[in-house]
Amino acid sequence: MHVLRGLEANLINEVRTQAAVVDLRSDTVTRPTQAMRAAMMQAPLGDDVFGDDPTVNALQDKLAGLLGFEAALFMPTGTQSNLCAILAHCGRGDEYIVGQLAHTYRYEGGGAAVLGSVQPQPLTQDEQGRMALSDIVGAIKPDDCHFARTRLLCLENTWNGHPMPMDYLHSAQVIAREKDLALHLDGARLFNAAAAIKASGETVASAAGRITGHFDSVSVCFSKGLGAPVGSALCGSRDLIQRAHRVRKMAGGGMRQVGLLAAAASHALDHHLERLVDDHALAQRLTQGLQGLDGLTVRSAQTNIVFVDVVGNRGPALLDFLKAHGVLATGLIGLRFVTHLDVDAAGIDHTIGCVRQFMAQTTADPTSAKAGGPY
Repeated sequence: MHVLRGLEANLINEVRTQAAVVDLRSDTVTRPTQAMRAAMMQAPLGDDVFGDDPTVNALQDKLAGLLGFEAALFMPTGTQSNLCAILAHCGRGDEYIVGQLAHTYRYEGGGAAVLGSVQPQPLTQDEQGRMALSDIVGAIKPDDCHFARTRLLCLENTWNGHPMPMDYLHSAQVIAREKDLALHLDGARLFNAAAAIKASGETVASAAGRITGHFDSVSVCFSKGLGAPVGSALCGSRDLIQRAHRVRKMAGGGMRQVGLLAAAASHALDHHLERLVDDHALAQRLTQGLQGLDGLTVRSAQTNIVFVDVVGNRGPALLDFLKAHGVLATGLIGLRFVTHLDVDAAGIDHTIGCVRQFMAQTTADPTSAKAGGPY
């Protein structure tokens, strides 16, 4: 009994601590809502390796229909989803064209090369993640035994919070069709992009379908802006998904009663798409609250990610100051703040106040901030 009471007390303290922290490190830090937890507990289950988990099957059908594809495949992670896509499109000795800083190239362990013997051809990107169309065309290899066979073009949307312009997606699609390339989208934050570009009166789902209509395959993440605890999915033709299913098995992605997680993703699709505009509004609130501060540059995006550059190597000290005052952010490429469904206006206002306090103190007394760090 004493042990149980101790565990209960620890849980209460943990909840209180979590509630007191404004966690802006990423939109992956969210916890399932009570409604999502209820959906998970009520989900009918089966063995997905045998293909008979009804909740997984329903999710796959729902997402494929939503985005205009024949089929979809539920995955534990976005990394695995992108890997399965690349290896389903390409064989050994093939090549995919990708951005130099794209997630599929830079941040997924080199999986396509290591596990599939597929060569990446990385290209320079601009501040919105776009590779120059002329660079894409120039990187496509001729049909010659000296070269890897160029088979696939990979894009990413959103890019550091920027939605890809629709005219750019159309141009990339034209190139892919003319050059006989498949076109894959790392759409980890696809629905954030859709929420940013949707027309008046249009739904987020409809806007997402306009984006995905340019692609042969799309990877979608449920555990970022949509707030599910785990999961991604790959969409494509039935033949592509069949090939990806085999790769998923080899990569250890065959799960059993995974409908528990698929139910969370399905709930997110039903209830968390339209609210993404709230996250975007909070990001703009943060941007407006930080603009004009001496020694600080705000790089606002159109969705839920805000980057901040601090002069004088004060970035690490600012992160420490924020953490001491109950605000968490990251500092890999400048300071990054990401809004999500577990953040509210009060948390954003608290963050603004903390940054302003730090900048006022360190501007008046530069020695109060520790030197060091890349930003």
